Amino acid sequence: MKFNPNGRIAVLAAVVFALDQLTKFIVLRYMGFEEQKEIIPGFFKLVHWRNTGAAWSLFRDNNAILAIVALVALIILFFTRHHFEIHRLGGQISLGLIFGGILGNLTDRIVHNHVIDFLRFYVQRRVSDVVPRGPEIGFPAFNVADCAICVGVGLLFVLSWKSEAAKPASSTSRT
Repeated sequence: MKFNPNGRIAVLAAVVFALDQLTKFIVLRYMGFEEQKEIIPGFFKLVHWRNTGAAWSLFRDNNAILAIVALVALIILFFTRHHFEIHRLGGQISLGLIFGGILGNLTDRIVHNHVIDFLRFYVQRRVSDVVPRGPEIGFPAFNVADCAICVGVGLLFVLSWKSEAAKPASSTSRT
């Protein structure tokens, strides 16, 4: 089956959305709210946390406003997607990741009134030989949609940078 650029973006967005919602369904089904399961001691946990804010819980308790912002961002990206080199596979991948990620978190905001975060990376500080486990220093919990958005935006920046670097320098004639 052969897809055009918009079709590839849509298929990848659908895959990201489905994977995001499946993983969140599993968390909801098998973990209680605020439950934590240590997977790699001192480094990685599966958690079930609610986020009513944006990244790093910025703008906490503004779920409705953030849902509107996400919807507006989706609409703007959809109508301006032709500006992002969608004729190239990298542009299609980046937009597919971003669309799928935004849709995943927007769905959470509408259905659950918060985003479900469940991946938590951290470092367990060692206080002393007597108290081997001190406070955690960690990255905020996140989910598949967050990963897709970050990777998609990062890829978009790299592609834009490479595109600018590949443009020939304007030549000035010397007489």
